[in-house]
This record gives sequence, structure tokens and C-alpha cells, in this order.
Amino acid sequence: MASPTKARRNHQIRVPEVRVVNSDGEQVGVMPTNEARQMAEEQGLDLVEVSPKARPPVCKVMDYGKYQYEQKKRTQEAKKKQTQVQLKEVKFRPKTDEHDYQTKVRHIQRFLEKGDRCKVTIFFRGREIVHKDRGQEILDRVQRDLAEEAKVEQQARVEGRTMSMTLAPVAKR
Repeated sequence: MASPTKARRNHQIRVPEVRVVNSDGEQVGVMPTNEARQMAEEQGLDLVEVSPKARPPVCKVMDYGKYQYEQKKRTQEAKKKQTQVQLKEVKFRPKTDEHDYQTKVRHIQRFLEKGDRCKVTIFFRGREIVHKDRGQEILDRVQRDLAEEAKVEQQARVEGRTMSMTLAPVAKR
């Protein structure tokens, strides 16, 4: 179906013949556009083009205002059902202690359970940058600890003074 603002109706339909569906949803058949328009007017309704790409175009006899309202409701319902996936970030340091590590891993688990993606970042200060291997160890450990809940979407990579990888939740079976 065409969007409610684009659907042609009554005199906007310029093709010579249309396939007509009456207000009960039953097919009337192919007829000249003028006859179809007259039939709709006799019932006090509009002739609305619901499938313009078909040959001949499909038109339905209906109340156009009601049609617009239903289309709007349908699009609102579709928007409600959409989920917005966010990218959360959890930062570690090469010297992150065990308790802090566990807390941050629990945060990552919570983000993944909600369906959000999570960026795990190791931030190096000063001369810590020479110990990139420690940062890689932390990322590998996070990956191992969350193997059941997450899959690696983007492998670890270094950008300036940070090393990061992106995790995505594993689809639930």
C-alpha cells in the first residue's frame, strides 16, 4: 500500500482502467476509472489507489480519512516495536585491580543483557603505552569471561593511547 500522504484518490487517479475492490474487500473487477469513481460517490465514499504499481492499478472504495488514520496508527505501532541499540563503553586501565575488573565485567554483562553493544577500551597513560601486551591480556580475558553472552564484533585495535574492541550480544535461542 502507498503511504497515506501519497495515495491518489478520486480525480487524482488518471489511468483509464482500474481494478476495483469494494468497501467489504471483495473484488468487483476491472472497470473504467469514471465508473469506479461514480460507484464510490454513490456510496458516499472515496476511490483510493492502494496499489499503483499493479497493472491495472488496484483501487479500493473506502473512507479516505479513515484510511489515513489507520495508516498512521500502523506506522506508530511499527515505531513502538523498534528497539534502539546503543553502544555503551566501559574503560579499563592496564593496572585495573581484580575487584574493579569484576565490577566492570558485570556492567558489560548488564549492557549485553539489555541488547546493547559494548565497546571495551583500555586507556594508556604516560609510559603505560609501552605495555600494550597488558592491555591485550585484559581484552582477551574479558572476551573469555563473556564468551557465552557476547561475540566480538570488532577485534582489538590500537588508536593513539587507547586499545579497544566491540562486543555484541549473542542472539538468544
